[in-house]
Amino acid sequence: MRPLIDHLRRFADRTAVLTDTTELTYRQLADRVEAYAPTLGERRALVLLECSNDIDTLTHYLAAVAAGHVVLPVPTGGDTAAQTATYQPDVIVDRTGVHHRDSGGHALHPDLMLLMSTSGSTGSPKLVRLSYTNVVSNARAIADYLGIVETDRAATTLPMSYCYGLSVVHSHLLVGAALILTDHSVSEQPFWDLFVRHRGTTFAGVPYTFELLDRIDFPHMKLPHLRYITQAGGPMPPDRVRRFAALGQRRGWALVVMYGATEATARMAYLPPDLAQSHPHAIGVAIPGASLTIEPLDGWPDDDAGELVFRGPNVMMGYAERVEDLAVGPTLSELRTGDISRRCGPGLFEIIGRTS
Repeated sequence: MRPLIDHLRRFADRTAVLTDTTELTYRQLADRVEAYAPTLGERRALVLLECSNDIDTLTHYLAAVAAGHVVLPVPTGGDTAAQTATYQPDVIVDRTGVHHRDSGGHALHPDLMLLMSTSGSTGSPKLVRLSYTNVVSNARAIADYLGIVETDRAATTLPMSYCYGLSVVHSHLLVGAALILTDHSVSEQPFWDLFVRHRGTTFAGVPYTFELLDRIDFPHMKLPHLRYITQAGGPMPPDRVRRFAALGQRRGWALVVMYGATEATARMAYLPPDLAQSHPHAIGVAIPGASLTIEPLDGWPDDDAGELVFRGPNVMMGYAERVEDLAVGPTLSELRTGDISRRCGPGLFEIIGRTS
């Protein structure tokens, strides 16, 4: 349990968490995590964790990881019947408390840390198996290319049960930055009141987030500490990319378009902000420490295009479809994305189709 606790304590009295009513330092967060961990049990277990963007969920998640358990994050109120029936979690943590189940224990691979639903398959028993190396390497790469620093404060616009939302948590806690925990939507005024009051510097969005921003008076909001906005979770129309990038240039913040998948922990590529207006259709370049290649595809009419293949330390261990899969080690060395890609511009890639 000590490595994660020690990591949190390194940042001592720096601000770790901000909410409507509470502010915690890293030392206080570490104390909460250390105190909560024993309630999950001594034996290494599979923990199903209902997630909201609040201090309790963050504490429970970090405590499970610190104690060496394998965590399956799920949305609060979501349908988890198939996952529970398939994997028989040893511990369920929900709003009513910690529930230990007589599951007989699980054979869990020593590297396994997280089980995540794939995009669009929430509630499905098919899960992505992620290791400690997957999570830490991807968090480090994200913190690197975004230039996350200790003074950053990220608002949680996405759920922690979603790989993109959880990656915001990982990348900021890695470097000692702060999280503004909220379940408010960007379409709600309380979100912006909280963001401004706590001097928010960044937030993450999927394409729908930017549709919501178009419906409110976002271009005229006074957000003096905003440094950048990230976008992932599917392609955004190039005209909207160009428009938000231009708005950010005028207002002093950057738009960072990103590309990823749960199978790559979260991120595989990013578009340098200075290229967003000239190449709004591009997914960008590979994240630090990884590579993208285009592999020939039989039957595709364009010789310059092919299947996009990603290689890096954040490629998943593999899928899980039954409880026995939790004992299996890594089965992949590369991720064949299923996206058809070609090069565009200075070392950039763009997606032009799917293999199926």
